[in-house]
Amino acid sequence: MPAAAIILAAGLGTRMRSALPKALHPLAGRPMLGHLIAACERVFERIVVVVGPDMPALERAAAPHATVVQAERLGTGHAALQAAPLLRGFPGDAAVLYADNPLIGEGTLRRLLARRGRAGLALLAMRPADPGRYGRVVREADGSVARIVEWADATEAERAIGLCNAGVVCAPAADLFRWLGEVRPDNARGEYYLTDIVALARAEGVRVEAEEAEEEELAGANSRAELAALEARLQARLRAAAMEGGATLVAPETVFLSWDTRLGRDVTVGPNVVFGPGVTVEDGVEIRPFSHLEGCVVRQGAVIGPFARLRPGTEVGRGAHVGNFVELKAALLEEGAKANHLSYLGDVRVGARANIGAGTITCNYDGVAKHRTEIGAGAFIGSDTALVAPVRVGARALVAAGSVITEDVPEDALAIARGRQAIKPGRGFRGKGGH
Repeated sequence: MPAAAIILAAGLGTRMRSALPKALHPLAGRPMLGHLIAACERVFERIVVVVGPDMPALERAAAPHATVVQAERLGTGHAALQAAPLLRGFPGDAAVLYADNPLIGEGTLRRLLARRGRAGLALLAMRPADPGRYGRVVREADGSVARIVEWADATEAERAIGLCNAGVVCAPAADLFRWLGEVRPDNARGEYYLTDIVALARAEGVRVEAEEAEEEELAGANSRAELAALEARLQARLRAAAMEGGATLVAPETVFLSWDTRLGRDVTVGPNVVFGPGVTVEDGVEIRPFSHLEGCVVRQGAVIGPFARLRPGTEVGRGAHVGNFVELKAALLEEGAKANHLSYLGDVRVGARANIGAGTITCNYDGVAKHRTEIGAGAFIGSDTALVAPVRVGARALVAAGSVITEDVPEDALAIARGRQAIKPGRGFRGKGGH
């Protein structure tokens, strides 16, 4: 049978103290909602995201999946019920999840569906190290769920129960929406609670079972501190996966990866390196300390850093070198090219085995538009050169140090574009009355 996921994402995240919807706060360079959608896409045939009013950015983040607006925030049960028109007549199961539980994995979702196959209603539960004020899952002698009791309403014996409700439920779609329609806001907050469907199912004689998962997988983020804790957990996962895949992280706890970072075998990453989204690093690359990479490709055997910055649109070719305090943006360094010191190269192609001297910059922006620079294979650009784009330096050309190049340089030519040095005897400090 097909299955559908209903993701509740309408929360404002008041405790975040942010204008950004809670579900859009990033983890490892991706919104929380994006992490959960990615896991759901591998398990569910349909995904519906419930958003709040005036949340166009959240609707864009959910695309291409369907969204529905919860016009009034009247609780989790009310939010889930908003998906009913989009899933009317759906023949399979429907699971209700939360956008601020972004670390739930594919395996747990599949176990939840399998558990639902053995019961009329399944839910996710966990055994946190500190159960705190979580609702407790009370079981029957046969292991089925008798009820969920909120901490405030629990007896001392019930509060001692270690199994806690994670809030995620799964049931046949028709039953789920029928139960949701029967939920009443009979509580201090006057809200419709999703968890009330457990009692409704039990009243019909439906068997309810709990599937247990790890606390760190089911943990949510309702505050900046909890978001930081999720980031730490996710980074630990990503680092472990990178090292399992054959990369060396010299000081793993100081390396920050994005959700889509791809590191090849025998890659060595030094301390304090940050990977933004969209980075692919091929085999045998060395990334030295304090470098920042985003939206770029680094080909086999290249050396990056220390203190290098690779910005989006950059490709560093095989065996190329990008050294300390070098910034690349929309730059292509072909095989064996070198830019080792204190340079900015933007909107540029640097040919194979070309050498870029220290302090070289491409002047790619004229205040109105960006322009490209072309540097041919084997060219040598002297230190402290400014290349005013659009401009082309031919293969094997030599540009003298300190030049400002505004015209194309032919292949095999020497270009000198600087003022001639003049010596004025006796005009130093002594000539001006100095000592």
